[in-house]
Amino acid sequence: MIEDLSLGWQTDLIFARFDGLVTQAPDCVVVRSPSNPLYYWGNCLILPEPPRDADLAHWRRRFIEEIGALQAKSRHVAIGFDAGQAHAPLTSWSDAGFELFSTWALRLTRDALREPKGPLPAGLSFRALELPTGLEAAVDLQCAIDAGEHEAVDYREHRKRQMLRYQAMQEQGLGYWFGLWHGQTLVADCGLFRHGTLGRFQHVGTHPSWRRRGLCSALIHAVCRHGFERMDLQDLVICADPEDVAIGLYESLGFRRVSQHWGAQLRPPVAAQA
Repeated sequence: MIEDLSLGWQTDLIFARFDGLVTQAPDCVVVRSPSNPLYYWGNCLILPEPPRDADLAHWRRRFIEEIGALQAKSRHVAIGFDAGQAHAPLTSWSDAGFELFSTWALRLTRDALREPKGPLPAGLSFRALELPTGLEAAVDLQCAIDAGEHEAVDYREHRKRQMLRYQAMQEQGLGYWFGLWHGQTLVADCGLFRHGTLGRFQHVGTHPSWRRRGLCSALIHAVCRHGFERMDLQDLVICADPEDVAIGLYESLGFRRVSQHWGAQLRPPVAAQA
């Protein structure tokens, strides 16, 4: 079942396999990240096909059995799935508070990279972060980008643990965390990590005060060149919300949509987050 998952899930598992657990259960793929139990999509179940609307109670129970019962801090529920076409509405899930979303996996080959529409704005520089010294700057930026969408304390802890994972991967030569800097201030960042000759982007973001100035396009292009020219990668993968303007930006640089996957997530109760 694991080998049949779509490109988006397959490349997600690069990170789960590095310091977590990926196991094949009879009915799903179980992903656990004991080092970061607050990460929804590092602690999730992945189904080979869409769940039925009537199966909500079953999958909530399965999540508790495989993840929640083993990790007290994983108070969320995250169920991912593949589907080759539009699936039946999960009305009961939405009514229960689940957020339902789809994600496109886009792929770029070495010969397809295009130049961004504009140059890097004056006064900005591009470089890989020196971890761990740059870790707090990245976490500060990522929390500013989140802008309160998630509970602040848990989200900061989640992002710090994620950056510690990327630091460990960087130390083992598996990739880098990159940024655009204005003087000593980090204003945009993302990661690129490898599995063989395939590279996968992670967590692309621009500070709210610096948006709509071409930073994201410049950052992605610079990272792509680094991946092809200095990491000897042949293909790059990036994932995006189909409703987000970023997907058009990625396509303008040469990325092409390959596969779509879905997720259903239930955040912890507010009382549990306090």
